[in-house]
Amino acid sequence: MSAREVPVTVPGDPPLAGTLTLPDAPGPVPAVLLAPGSGPLDRDSDHRRMRFGVTRELAHALAQGGLASLRYDKRGVGGTPGDWRRAGLDDNADDLVRARDALAARPEVDAGRIVLAGHSEGALLAAMAAARGVPAAGVVLLAGSATPGDELLRWQARRIGPTLPAPVRGLLRLLRTDLESKVAANHERVRATTTDVARVGGARLNARWHREFLAHDPREDLARLAVPVLAVTGEKDLQVDPGDLAVIAATVPGPVETLCVPDLTHTLRRQPGPASLRAYRGELRRPVDAEVLATVVTWCRRVGAVPSVS
Repeated sequence: MSAREVPVTVPGDPPLAGTLTLPDAPGPVPAVLLAPGSGPLDRDSDHRRMRFGVTRELAHALAQGGLASLRYDKRGVGGTPGDWRRAGLDDNADDLVRARDALAARPEVDAGRIVLAGHSEGALLAAMAAARGVPAAGVVLLAGSATPGDELLRWQARRIGPTLPAPVRGLLRLLRTDLESKVAANHERVRATTTDVARVGGARLNARWHREFLAHDPREDLARLAVPVLAVTGEKDLQVDPGDLAVIAATVPGPVETLCVPDLTHTLRRQPGPASLRAYRGELRRPVDAEVLATVVTWCRRVGAVPSVS
């Protein structure tokens, strides 16, 4: 099944530049709103230094399965004006809701059959929106956390520390620096800030986003999700605890399906050997894992009641 892509602008302040991907099928069709991860990512989930391509590949796979999708550039990225460093977590959730409303307004789309899907931060935003009561046929959480933000960042420090290069680990020992303690100390510096952007540890930081993220407990949103939920996390994810899949299953009151994919990392690609952030660049030369794409498409087709493709 072929697809066509249409540039769209989501109205509001700021207007969000995006792409509507449509299947070669008579409309109106079910659709999926795709939200990228944290930081300055564009509609394709690409950073200027690393091209993750998650939402782009999902959009194309969904179109092959007969579903439309909308993906968009975050504030201050690509065709969207603004400054991503000044946007808070709540701002990003508001943007997702605006994008969902713009998708629902399209004549090619069945507004009653829209799934909210996100990767990493995008998964948090999808759950936040659905928990607010934003109409959704279902929610897809790809590498979505069920751990409060401050706890998650300390967990990341514990997991990532042993994967650092030996010289770096040696230097940390020489300096008697505990990575988790250093992260916790930075959290206190962030909490003491009052501006949207601040310098913490010598780096210019999106301080408001970090304050809101540190205080955010995803379980509060998950507990309000009555719609079907699909949660997929990789066994080798160093940024989200794969154990959170059990928390999601136990917390969401609606129907839940979870999948922990062997060898899968946060990039939604598989990595042989020990998990390591250093392997990301090599992973990103490969496409998003085929099992992940097929799982999401099959689930969204079922939730959206898409007829079988003959």
